[in-house]
Amino acid sequence: MTMVDSPLLRTAQLGPTDYWNDSCAVDELVYAIERGATGATSNPPIVLEVIGQEKARWVPRVRELAELNPTWSEVELSWAIIEEMAVQGAGLLRPIFEQTGGAKGRQSIQVSPADYRNAGRMVEQARRFAGLAPNLHVKLPATAAGVVAMEEATAAGVNINATVSFSVPQVIAAAEAVERGLDRLARSGGDPSTMAPICTIMIGRLDDWMKVVTERDGLSVDPAALDWAGLAAFKRAYGIFRERGYRSRLLAAAYRHHLHWTELVGGDVSLTIPHKWQVRFNASGIDPVARIHVPVEPHIVAELCARLPDFERAYEPDGLAVAEFDTFGPTVRTLRQFTKAYHDLVGTIRDIILPNPDIRTA
Repeated sequence: MTMVDSPLLRTAQLGPTDYWNDSCAVDELVYAIERGATGATSNPPIVLEVIGQEKARWVPRVRELAELNPTWSEVELSWAIIEEMAVQGAGLLRPIFEQTGGAKGRQSIQVSPADYRNAGRMVEQARRFAGLAPNLHVKLPATAAGVVAMEEATAAGVNINATVSFSVPQVIAAAEAVERGLDRLARSGGDPSTMAPICTIMIGRLDDWMKVVTERDGLSVDPAALDWAGLAAFKRAYGIFRERGYRSRLLAAAYRHHLHWTELVGGDVSLTIPHKWQVRFNASGIDPVARIHVPVEPHIVAELCARLPDFERAYEPDGLAVAEFDTFGPTVRTLRQFTKAYHDLVGTIRDIILPNPDIRTA
């Protein structure tokens, strides 16, 4: 595929930073790959969005699957579509996967957000997903049960992507679970060197939560500082990962502004960027330079810690116990959103195979 010169391509060429497409939509993924992307991701909101974007493809496909499988429930049809989208994305990334010996070129697919409290069901689904294509990451939430599932799935040879994660304690817990899983994999005769685990911090969602708390509690905080919360947590985690030698790779997600890109260039990390932000970044005229090792201004970190206890909990390595992950504000907000999107997806499938007779159609 011909490469298109762009700031994001130059980001990838600077090395070792990878960038991913934060979607499994075909046209968006092709655009990203042409500009240096080496991975892609999906989740229930993304799949729901892709069905809307690519109706000409997916509406007939849902009807076809329903006709071929007359006993399938709406839930089964929904998962068939989720899996098919992931396999399609994995196919587009397969050449990169093969060229890099499996180091890059993977598509992420997320387990059911409704099972965030059930490690067994998450592991069962993760193992199924891992068999769909050789270049899939399976996204598991950084909840208490999700951390257990990460170890079990890794020990079974599944490449995991820890998601629904917003804090230094969450990615440390995920990385430690992966380490235990990789050691168990080796003891059982597997080869950990073929694995490519990912630990995500949804940096924009941590920023969002700081802003919600500021408004909810009537706080006075420097508004510029609020846009640095996720970056501060990510850079803190990056230093810890390097120091401890974790075999997981950090990934930044949930983009809100260009600093979420430019401040992380040069790190041995992945950046999963939505299409609209890719287009903005590529039109920005910014020439990326390595800034991962440039710390967030100490006065910004100090203000966030002093004014927002939830930032300190997210920033300090021991700020949250694993038992607190499920009740941490951004975790609750995101699980609610993802679970709603999952149910909305099932509703969309229902509307396709069982359209409302009260509405006249052409």
